[in-house]
Amino acid sequence: MPESGYKRKLVAILSADGVGYSRLMREDEEATVQDLAAHLVLMHDIINQFSGRVIDSPGDNLLAEFASVVDAVNGAVEIQKEIKRVNAEFPDDRRMEFRIGVNLGDVIHEGGRIYGDGVNIAARLEGLAAAGGISISGTVYEHVKNKLALSYRYLGKQRVKNIPEPLQVYQILLESKTAGMVTLEKITGPRRRYRVVAAMTVLVIGVAAVFIWVSTRTPVFDAERESIPKGPLPASERASIAVLPFKNLSGDPEQEYFSDGITNDIITALSKFRELLVIASNTMFTYKGEAVNIALIGRELGVTYVLEGSVQRVASRIRINAQLIDSATGFHLWSEQYNRDVKDIFAVQDEIVHTIVGKFAVEIDSAERQRALQKQTESLMAYDYMLRGMEYLSRRTRSENSQARQMFEKAIDLDPDFASAYVGLGETYQIEVAFGWTEFPIQVLQRAKDLAFKALSLDKSNAAAYSLLGLLYTYEEQYDLAINKLNRAIELNPNDASSLSFRGQVLLWSGRTDDAIHSLETAYRFDPNMLHGNFMFLGIGYYLKGRHDKAIRVLEDGVSRKRDWVGNHIILTAAYAQSDRLADAERQAKEVLRLDPFFEIKNYGTVFRNRADRDKIVQGLRKAGLK
Repeated sequence: MPESGYKRKLVAILSADGVGYSRLMREDEEATVQDLAAHLVLMHDIINQFSGRVIDSPGDNLLAEFASVVDAVNGAVEIQKEIKRVNAEFPDDRRMEFRIGVNLGDVIHEGGRIYGDGVNIAARLEGLAAAGGISISGTVYEHVKNKLALSYRYLGKQRVKNIPEPLQVYQILLESKTAGMVTLEKITGPRRRYRVVAAMTVLVIGVAAVFIWVSTRTPVFDAERESIPKGPLPASERASIAVLPFKNLSGDPEQEYFSDGITNDIITALSKFRELLVIASNTMFTYKGEAVNIALIGRELGVTYVLEGSVQRVASRIRINAQLIDSATGFHLWSEQYNRDVKDIFAVQDEIVHTIVGKFAVEIDSAERQRALQKQTESLMAYDYMLRGMEYLSRRTRSENSQARQMFEKAIDLDPDFASAYVGLGETYQIEVAFGWTEFPIQVLQRAKDLAFKALSLDKSNAAAYSLLGLLYTYEEQYDLAINKLNRAIELNPNDASSLSFRGQVLLWSGRTDDAIHSLETAYRFDPNMLHGNFMFLGIGYYLKGRHDKAIRVLEDGVSRKRDWVGNHIILTAAYAQSDRLADAERQAKEVLRLDPFFEIKNYGTVFRNRADRDKIVQGLRKAGLK
């Protein structure tokens, strides 16, 4: 092969690009030009300091080369630190930040400039960095990982424009205090993060306790069930009950957490009796604050009985009213008013549950009764902090997740044996990972696991602790281990719609589609107002079995409830296409790209254990024109 005459060299390439430069220019051209010049001088000086050479700096871009990859990374880190220091003197809206990418590659030298894929890759890496951040190639990482006191986040393999092979990409964690740590994360497009197991809607919507039940006591599944629930399924032969949110009559909105907590505790206690059918709190709290018609609720939810009540807490006293009503006749089967010291709240809850169960003509296992009426803690204050923590936890914001953590920690300080408080604390860490609020997801998930195991060491019958473990193992795609842990969770709480729903999801990932459909349909019986992600999973199940019409019906229902959630639109697109409703499929495909401009088929469905299941969905998406 003839020599080209060009000089080639292996060098480290640094590519930097300004963020928000156009906006700054529009607002104040002269000030922006001055600021840019000052930043470029700073960058030139640091590059020279680390034995680098600036190749070019047009506009707000800069390209430099280094003989040493260690020098290149050190220089990039120093640049970002110095720019951050300088920016501290400016108002937020006048700060000029840069993204930096560093690559190690072969380049062509010509006329003082450099060319080649090595340069192009550095530019693409820069585009994957956050403002004020640094992205490096896998090659760079391998050279510096044992030489520099830095921590990194692995972003996975990324496909970038005009580069045929995917790139291994790492982000340098500039604020990390722990050297040598590597965390994991995937991204699907320019600066768009795709968190681990992101296909699982549980991470998007922050469901804290949704789990599986597959044990030696698992019922036989009917693989050919044909009915798709348009609404709630017919009332079961079991006694069925819906518990309306107890009204807060304290005159203090700040006490809502207390009345809500009592409602949830009663629902949870009743749910532990397998001879009862109990509607999930997720559905019941949609009735909160509404004027309700008991007969209508009975028909809507397919239940025979409805419990309603109120809570009034004043200083150290509490008054609870409760009524058990036959939904068909409106007849009050039982009513009671409790005027007690607030410290007797646990006894009152036990009496309510005990009385309700006694009104039903069912046989109750003594062990179930003991579990249902088991005290969580002897400390009223610890219980109060626990309820406050659960209220904060349900709001799914970063600040309130932090407040929830404080509440659970206070509960544990007051009662170190309060198992449920450890579970709640563990859920705050799970949510921190699910919403991407941590740079160290692996370590944070381990902390959540430790707390769940601590709870089980205190109370081996704590269903929520098993549930949390199941969720955490699912994050790691250890599906069999998740199922093993979740067997016990739903055995302890057979009415838990969330557990049944998540079980269906993991069964889908595991390739057990028939079992998944049955589990998801059962979840819908307990929670007709199920979260929008569950419609997607049930739709996937029907789709994989070739029941496209059923998939379309359930997915259209999901879309009507939450139109801006892309998950339902994706599967609906495939279902329309495979039903030869191509106009509808193309319309849905456009909606998918509107909601997720970075959607690419290659990134979808990576959690399926059975590749054939993913391929079925991909076929439908391609038929609809998605790529």
